[in-house]
Order: sequence, then structure tokens, then C-alpha cells
Amino acid sequence: MNLDGHVQDPENKEYSSVCVGREDNLKKSGRMTAVVHDREVVIFYHKGEYHAMDIRCYHSGGPLHLGDIEEFDGRPCIVCPWHKYKITLATGEGLYQSINPKDPSAKPKWCSKGIKQRIHTVTVDNGNIYVSLSNEPFKCDSDFYATGDFKVIRSSS
Repeated sequence: MNLDGHVQDPENKEYSSVCVGREDNLKKSGRMTAVVHDREVVIFYHKGEYHAMDIRCYHSGGPLHLGDIEEFDGRPCIVCPWHKYKITLATGEGLYQSINPKDPSAKPKWCSKGIKQRIHTVTVDNGNIYVSLSNEPFKCDSDFYATGDFKVIRSSS
């Protein structure tokens, strides 16, 4: 049984929670990186909430752990330092600004490209931060950069 009371398949360990650090350290730094079941993730603490996602940007593999957090259309986003792609912390949606070129008085509005960055679950128990990898069945653009040749953090095993 994991922290939220769900029974997990013992054959499928890659979705079990992994302790990645201490809550007080994450609150001080605002972010941390970890390897969870051979997948690199970045964990953020922003405005009282915890968020985890694949560490490499879905667009071109940029290092999201080095990006700034900014709000767009009222949603906190990580901004990729390489090409300034905006990714919501809560859902992994890619955001962009759009304008109707046929309407001269139109104002740019924020639109979603859909979920592009895989989001993972963060839980806190007794001051420890745990990350459970997403087991959502859909393919996510960030999956391409999440493992294999693009890895930069090496697990200790």
C-alpha cells in the first residue's frame, strides 16, 4: 500500500513511491532533482504546493531545473531556459500566446498545446518528500527525453 492508500502491483515497482529528500530542504531551495526508478525528475515547491515533472523539456530536452517559475494567465509555469517554452506546473500543459490576425483589435490570449510534459505525484510523510511516477497510459512528448541517452543524473546503483 502506498501513502495515499492505494494498493500497488508488487510486480510493477516503477510506480512505487521513492523518498527523494526532506521537506525542509525543498522548502528552502524551492526545487530539487532526483532519479526515481531510472527516470530523472525535478521537484518544485511553489506557493505552498509541491510539483514534480520530467527534468528535460518536451521541446528540445532543455534543463527545466534551471528555469524560472513565472505566472501566465494565472497559472504557475516553469519557463525552459533554452527556448522559453512555458509549461504549467500543475498539469504539464504547454502554453503559448495566440491572436486572431483577422481582428485588428484582438488582444493576445493564452492557449494550451495540451499536455506535453509528464507530471508525477508528490507526497509528504513525516517530513520526507516522496515521488511516484505517473502511470498515465498516454504518450507524452517529454517521454522522449526522460531516459536513455539524454540522462544527466546517474543513479547510485
